[in-house]
Amino acid sequence: MHNVSLDRIDLRLLAVLQEHGRMSNLELAQSIKLSPAQTLRRHRRLEEMGVIKRYETRLDAESLGFGVVAFIQVTMERGHIRDLLKFKELVAKLAQIQECFSVTGDIDYVLKVVARDLKGLSEFLLDTLMRIPGVSRVQSIVCLDEIKGTSAMPLDA
Repeated sequence: MHNVSLDRIDLRLLAVLQEHGRMSNLELAQSIKLSPAQTLRRHRRLEEMGVIKRYETRLDAESLGFGVVAFIQVTMERGHIRDLLKFKELVAKLAQIQECFSVTGDIDYVLKVVARDLKGLSEFLLDTLMRIPGVSRVQSIVCLDEIKGTSAMPLDA
């Protein structure tokens, strides 16, 4: 883990990009009160340093027919080290899994999963997730309502 040195202009640039990722370089330059050439140079430097990981479009799950969001707690069998790579490879390929975190405590992973309905979630759990080698237990927590959903970093903290 390493921290990069960012000045207040870099932070302003990042804050604007987090809010308006499709903004043109000219609009971005005007927004942060810097020349377009300097803005482009800083923007590219932040990409090269890995501060900006990627660009993506955030879609509305419900409008696409995914009415269920669930957090799935996964517990692996004891001695699951041999199955970790296989588990990670399969999780990376499964489109229903939006996020996966290795965590501390009694469980090993927490997954954020989308499904069209509860039946679809049940089928995913029983027919896919529970069949992954090394998985011994899953517990689902179904979301009733999303109160906040963002990937924005707290740049002023």
